Amino acid sequence: MNEERKVALVAGANGVIGKNLIEHLESRPGWRVIGLSRRGGPGQIAVDLLDADDTRAKLGGLDDVTHVFYAAYVDKPTWAELVPPNLAMLTNLVDAIEPAAPGLRHVSLMQGYKVYGAHLGPFKTPAREDDAGHMPPEFNVDQQQFLERRQAGKAWTWSAIRPSVVGGTALGNPMNLALAIAVYASISKELGLPLRFPGKPGAYDSLLEMTDAGLLAKATVWATGAENEAFNIANGDLFRWSDLWPKIARYFDLEVAPPLPMSLDVVMADKEELWTSIAAKYGLEVPYSAVSSSWGFADFVFGWDYDMFADGSKARRAGFHEYAETSSMFFRLFDEFKKAKVIP
Repeated sequence: MNEERKVALVAGANGVIGKNLIEHLESRPGWRVIGLSRRGGPGQIAVDLLDADDTRAKLGGLDDVTHVFYAAYVDKPTWAELVPPNLAMLTNLVDAIEPAAPGLRHVSLMQGYKVYGAHLGPFKTPAREDDAGHMPPEFNVDQQQFLERRQAGKAWTWSAIRPSVVGGTALGNPMNLALAIAVYASISKELGLPLRFPGKPGAYDSLLEMTDAGLLAKATVWATGAENEAFNIANGDLFRWSDLWPKIARYFDLEVAPPLPMSLDVVMADKEELWTSIAAKYGLEVPYSAVSSSWGFADFVFGWDYDMFADGSKARRAGFHEYAETSSMFFRLFDEFKKAKVIP
């Protein structure tokens, strides 16, 4: 395919994943990038993917799209409630683009370890792409099944990318663990407290892995060469909070005290006034609302009192050999938050 004809449509452009994916695509020759998000932004189309009519109206004229990268997500309080809107957004997008773009070559679907039942409790580790399914509901599975049915007999192909917890810098995102840790540590420091691990007993010593957003972007673009395959993508190293947590504390010049189980979503609910004073004291440029959206997700991650990792060898066997060190990833993200005046 002619390099000049690579036109990427990235759904979820303002998220941790989409933001880094767009930056990576724009750094590569031969790509033109169109971002999609609900609220819009520079170089983006503001579109409500839940609204089929709005999606067709906004995207029906994009006749030169060759690659769709789907990383959009809408949060809901239960696993069952997540299915209809998240499936509808993907369906509406494909319904609008497929007939409009005759040169469509690939649809990339961003998933996660929920495909393996990781959100339900202890699951088989390392998880592999061909592991048996689990009892629904699970929207990632429904989305992949939709693409499998839709692609049958078509010229375009799909890939499903399965990262672990993604480390990135996007603000206002409901799943930014690095930001939640950075704000929690900053508040602890302002209050003169040590940094306590707030998760469940047992979570402190479980094995986990993470996925750097930059690494994930590279893998996602690499996987467009695959034909209807799923790939686990993670940094390549495993860690325990019991080893990493003291290193994070040292980064923030904090002491470490024994873990104390608590819900960050609950204990951080009254911290807006404190954060406002911290922002004024250190010249920070973001309000509490922009840095407090991931407490529930942090509680979820810190509640994993079981191992959480997958086998990434399928991608390596297929030719993707990038990796990242998780502790270095965290420190780089913390540095970026400081540079952007998100934290002191």
